Amino acid sequence: MLIPNIDLKNKTVLVTGAAGFIGSNLVKELLKTVGPVHIVGVDNMSDYYDVSIKDYRLQEIDNLAKEYPQSSWTFIKGNIADKVLIDNLFADYKFSVVVNLAAQAGVRYSIENPDVYIESNIIGFYNILEACRHNPIEHLVYASSSSVYGSNKKIPYSTDDKVDNPVSLYAATKKSNELMAHAYSKLYNIPSTGLRFFTVYGPAGRPDMAYFSFTNKLIKGDTIEIFNYGNCKRDFTFVDDIVEGVKLVMQNAPEKEMGEDGLPIPPYRVYNIGNNNPENLLDFVDILQQELISAGVLPEDYDFESHKKLVSMQAGDVPITYADTSALEEDFGFKPNTSLRDGLRAFAKWYKEFYM
Repeated sequence: MLIPNIDLKNKTVLVTGAAGFIGSNLVKELLKTVGPVHIVGVDNMSDYYDVSIKDYRLQEIDNLAKEYPQSSWTFIKGNIADKVLIDNLFADYKFSVVVNLAAQAGVRYSIENPDVYIESNIIGFYNILEACRHNPIEHLVYASSSSVYGSNKKIPYSTDDKVDNPVSLYAATKKSNELMAHAYSKLYNIPSTGLRFFTVYGPAGRPDMAYFSFTNKLIKGDTIEIFNYGNCKRDFTFVDDIVEGVKLVMQNAPEKEMGEDGLPIPPYRVYNIGNNNPENLLDFVDILQQELISAGVLPEDYDFESHKKLVSMQAGDVPITYADTSALEEDFGFKPNTSLRDGLRAFAKWYKEFYM
C-alpha cells in the first residue's frame, strides 16, 4: 500500500474536461470530501454530443459548490489546445495538482474526424505538459484509455503488456499521451500518473456510449445494432468507481529519485481502472432493458426482440476489454465493485428524470 504524499486540502487543483462525464463527477467528489479545496475547471463545451448534458453537469457543480463555501469553484470555457490560455492559467493559479481529462473521445468518430483528435489529445496535452514544466506542480494525473491495448490477445490486459498496435487513431493519441508524459517525467522530473479507463458508464454519461445510444433508439422504436453478433465483452466501470480511483491516485504522486547516472528516474506510473469483470454485450443489453422498464422509461410490454439486430464487428473496435487491476489494488487497496445492474439502474432513473 502506498502512503499518500499529497494532502489535497487547501490545494489548487486544475481539472480539464470539467464539464465532461468523469471530470464533472470528480469535481463534485472533491467538493464533497476534500474541503477546503480550490478547483479550476476548463472545458471547451464541444458539441460532439448534446451540450445540454454538459450544462446540466455544470449546474450540478454550481449548486453543490454553494453548499461548501469554504472551497472555491471556478469554471473557464476554453480549449486546452489554446497555449496562451493554458500558460496564463498556470501562471495565475499556481496549481498543485493537475488532472487532465479533456480529450476528444470515441473510437468511431476518430475515423470520420481525425483533426479534432490531434488538436485536443496531442496538441492540448502537449500544452498541459509544457505548462507543468514551466510551473512546477506536485502531480499530473491524466486520462488514458483501455483502447491502447488494441487487439491484444492476452487477457486480462495488464499495464505490463506491450501496447504498440493501436487499432484506431483515438487509441494512438492515448498511447502518445503516455509516451509524452514519460518523456516529460524523465526530462523535467514531473510526477505523472496515467489512468487507463475501461468503458465508463453511469448517470449523465456520454450519449455516444452504447448504453445511452441504445436507450435513445429504443424509446424512438428504432433498432439497435449489437456488434460482433453479440460476442463482444466489455469491462463496464461505473463512474463513481472511476472517480474514487482518480481521487486516490491524485494523492499519491510517484516519488522523485535519482538514478546511478545522476539523472532522474522518471516519476511515472500507469494504472488500469476497470471492473475486472467483462460482461457479454447481450447480457448487458438484457439488464439495461429490464432496468429501463423498471424505471418507467420503457413500457412493461416492450417488444425488445423486434428492436435488436446482431451485426458484424466494425472498424477500430475490439471484441473484448478486460482490466487487470492488481496494481491498483496493491497500491491503494481499491477495486471498482459496482455491479452492472446497480449502475444501469442508476442510469435508468437519471434518464427518466432528465428526459421524461
